[in-house]
Amino acid sequence: MMAKVRLLLTSRARSLSATCLYSWLIPIGRTVSVWIKWRASLPEIGSSDPTRETAPPGRAWLLTCPHRPVRRMACDMLSTITAGCRSCHPGHASGLRPGIIAKRRPGNPTTEPTTPMQTPSPDHCENPNSTLHPFDFQFISGEFRLRNHLIALAAAAGLGIGAMAQADTPSHHPLTGEELSETQTFTYRMLDEAPTLDPQLNQDSEGFDILRDLFEGLMNQDPNGELVPGVAERFASSNGNRTFTFHLRDNAKWSNGDPVTTRDFVYAWRRAVDPAVGSPYAWYVELAGVMNASAIQAGDMPPEALGVKALDPHTLQVDLDRPVPYFAEMTTYATFFPTHRPTIEAHGIAWTRPGNLVSNGAYVLAEHVPNEYHARTRNPHYWDNESTIVERVTGLVVNDEHQALTRYFADEVDRTGIPAGQFPNLKEQYPDQTHSMPALCTYYYTINHTETGHPALRDRRVRSALSYAFDRDIIVSSLLKGGQAPAYNFTHPATAGFDPTVPDYARMTQAERDEAARELFAAAGYGPENPLQLSLIYNTSESHKKIATVASQMWKQKLGVDIKLSNFEWKTYLVRRKNQEFDLSRAGWCGDYNEASTFLDVMTSSSGANDGKFMDARVDELMEQSRTLDDPTPNYREVEAILASEMAMIPIYHYTSVFMLKPDIRGWPFGNVQNNWYSKDLYRVKSAR
Repeated sequence: MMAKVRLLLTSRARSLSATCLYSWLIPIGRTVSVWIKWRASLPEIGSSDPTRETAPPGRAWLLTCPHRPVRRMACDMLSTITAGCRSCHPGHASGLRPGIIAKRRPGNPTTEPTTPMQTPSPDHCENPNSTLHPFDFQFISGEFRLRNHLIALAAAAGLGIGAMAQADTPSHHPLTGEELSETQTFTYRMLDEAPTLDPQLNQDSEGFDILRDLFEGLMNQDPNGELVPGVAERFASSNGNRTFTFHLRDNAKWSNGDPVTTRDFVYAWRRAVDPAVGSPYAWYVELAGVMNASAIQAGDMPPEALGVKALDPHTLQVDLDRPVPYFAEMTTYATFFPTHRPTIEAHGIAWTRPGNLVSNGAYVLAEHVPNEYHARTRNPHYWDNESTIVERVTGLVVNDEHQALTRYFADEVDRTGIPAGQFPNLKEQYPDQTHSMPALCTYYYTINHTETGHPALRDRRVRSALSYAFDRDIIVSSLLKGGQAPAYNFTHPATAGFDPTVPDYARMTQAERDEAARELFAAAGYGPENPLQLSLIYNTSESHKKIATVASQMWKQKLGVDIKLSNFEWKTYLVRRKNQEFDLSRAGWCGDYNEASTFLDVMTSSSGANDGKFMDARVDELMEQSRTLDDPTPNYREVEAILASEMAMIPIYHYTSVFMLKPDIRGWPFGNVQNNWYSKDLYRVKSAR
C-alpha cells in the first residue's frame, strides 16, 4: 500500500507548487496530531461516558486548499490508506504501522471495525468546504507515529521546497546506465540529535553527516576515502609543506546565490580559533599547524593573525608553523568549512535554523524538528547540482536500535545500525542488505584523572586492573558479533601507514590478565575489606547499555568493584564529559583524517578532546616532535606504549561499521574507512526492490 501511496504522490506532485504542497502537508499533520491526542484521552470503546461521542475542535480535516489538484491528491492518498486499513489483518489497526492494534467492540468477532473508517467521497475532493472525518479506532498498544509517516510520505514523494525546484530525475544513471527510481529520496536513522549545525561548533559524527551535505570545504573524499576537489579545484604545497595554496572554482555559490570566495574561508577559520566563539574543535586548527592558532586560542593574539590569507577572491594561502604533508586531507572536516558571514551577523545564534541557514553544499536545510528529524533538499545553486540525483535526505532520530531496525523493515528508513549481536542472523537472512566494513573508530572508556574523579583512579595499578579484568573477547564475539576487533591500543589498526607495537598485556590469556588484575588491585589496597565504588556514564543507547552492564558484572565478579551506571541524552552527556562529572565514561573516537596523529593527539595535555585530562610530559614531547619528522612512526609507537603502560584509558574494541542498507540505494562509500558519506553521491535504482 505504501508503494501505491508513493506512486500516487509522485505522479500528482510534479504538477503542483512546492508552497501549496507544503501548506497542505503541515496543517494536515498538525490536525492529525491534535486529533490523536484527543482520541487517545477518551475512555474505552463501549464506555457510557457521555463525552465519548463529542467531537473535538479539529476532529474534522478541512480540505480547503484553493488548488483542486491538492485536494484531489489528499483525498486519493487518504482513500488508499483507508482501503489498506480495512483490508489489514484483524490484529492491526492499519497498514500504516505494525504494532498499532485496533480494539474491536465487545462481542464482535468480525475482522471489520464496527465503526467503519470513512473513505473520502468525490464530493470531499471537489468541494473545498466539505469535511472529512479521520479514522475512528482505538489503540491497545504501540506507538502511533503518523507525523513520521507524513514525513516519510513527503520524503517518498520528493516533497520539499528545495526538491520541487529540481528538474525531473533522469531515467538512467549517467555513468553506470542503471535505471533510476522515480522516487529519489534517502532516509537514515540518527542515534541522537546533532547538538549544532554550525560547522565551527560541531564535534560529533551525527552533526558531521549533516554538515557534509549542507556545506562543502576545500576538498572532499571519494568512495575510497581519497581526496577529490571540493570548492577548491586544485591546490599546491610549497616551503616544505609549510605553505598550501588553494585555487577556488569560480562557479561555487551559496544557497542564496552569493559567490563563495576565499574571504568566506578566512572568516570561518578565524571563528574556529576565536576564544569569543568558544569552538570545542579549536584545537583541531592548532593540530593542523595553522600559523598562530595556539596563540590566538590563548588570547595572546587576535583572530586576524591566523595564518590564512585571501590573496584574491579565488586564491587562498595557508601558512603553517610546521610541515603537515596531510594538511589538505584535514580540510575535509567541518571545522574548516566556510560560513556565510552576513547570515551569522543577521541572525546570531539562530542562523542555523531552517529559513535562515545559508550554506554552500549540495543540499539546503528544509526542515528541522529537534530530537525528531532533519530534512534537506537539493541546493539549486550548488556548482555540481546537475550531477546530484537524490532529491531529499531525511535523518530520523531514533535512540533505540531495535525500534530503528523495526522501522527499517517497515520501509521508514533506508539505512540503520544493527543492534548488538544481531549481525550474523541478519546477514544470513538479508545478505544483500547487511554490511560490515572497517570504520576508523575506537570504542573505549575514558578515565577521569582529575580531582573530580575517584582518587583510586589516579593510581596506575587500579587503572590497569580495571583494564586487565575487562574481557574484550566477550564483547566482540558474544555481544556485538559484527566483526569488531578487541582493542589494546588506541589507534585503529586500519590507520594508514601505522602498525603499533602490541602491548604486553594483549599477549596474555584472559585468565592471566584476570590474575594480574587481582594482584594489582590488592597491591593498591582494594579488595573485599576495602571495596571500590565507581560511576560509569554513557550516552543513551541499547548497545552502550549492554556493554556497560557486562563491564560492571566483570568488575564486580573479578575485583569486587561496585559500578553505578548512568545514561544521559547526548547533549547532557557531552556536558558531563567536558566538566569531568564522572569516574569512567563511555567514549568513541573516529579519525578526522587517516593518519595516526588523529588518535594520539587526543591524549596530549592541550587537546580539547582529552576529557579525562590525562597528562604526560613525554607524550606531549613526542607528539610535538612528530610534527617535524619525515617519519613520525617511532614517536607514535612510543606514545602508544606509554598509553598502554599508564593505562590512560581503557580501549575496548575497534569499530566496524555494521548497518542495514536498502538494496536499491547505490553509491555507498564502502571503501571509505572514515565512513564519510555524501548524499550527492547516492542514488536509487528502480529494479532492486
